[in-house]
Amino acid sequence: MPRHYYTVTWDQLHRDARALAWRLIDHPPFRGIVAITRGGLIPAAIVAREMEVRLVETVSVLAYGRDEAEWTELGKPEVIKWPIAAGDGEGYLLIDDLVDTGTTAKVVRALLPKAHFATVYSKPAGRTLVDTYVTEVSQDTWILFPWDTEPQFAVPLAKREKHEE
Repeated sequence: MPRHYYTVTWDQLHRDARALAWRLIDHPPFRGIVAITRGGLIPAAIVAREMEVRLVETVSVLAYGRDEAEWTELGKPEVIKWPIAAGDGEGYLLIDDLVDTGTTAKVVRALLPKAHFATVYSKPAGRTLVDTYVTEVSQDTWILFPWDTEPQFAVPLAKREKHEE
């Protein structure tokens, strides 16, 4: 169970994805981008725009399932859509929103071993699997992405802590 939450707004995600593009801009030009669905779709679109890359491909890996109210990691990740055009990844940029435990990253790295792998956010357990990232968060932090959240009232921290005791 996560101990911390890091809420990312649409504006913050846009700024962080642009920062990722800025870190990648001096690399040799990429022939295309492969977005890891679903979380990598929006960062990949932003990076593609900023770097003027027109070819965007996807890879879909099923790595998480929903058990009651909790997201749980599945036993073995399943590739449900391959990025055919990308071959072994040479000349391609692979984009995801986050590398967490590295489960998905290992599968995709095996499919596209020559791709440059970049994520917007990174946790320590998966950090060594990516070539470029923007922001690191602790392993016990759950990132709340804008597509997974909705605005609502939040109890002030001082009041939350009193109620938890």
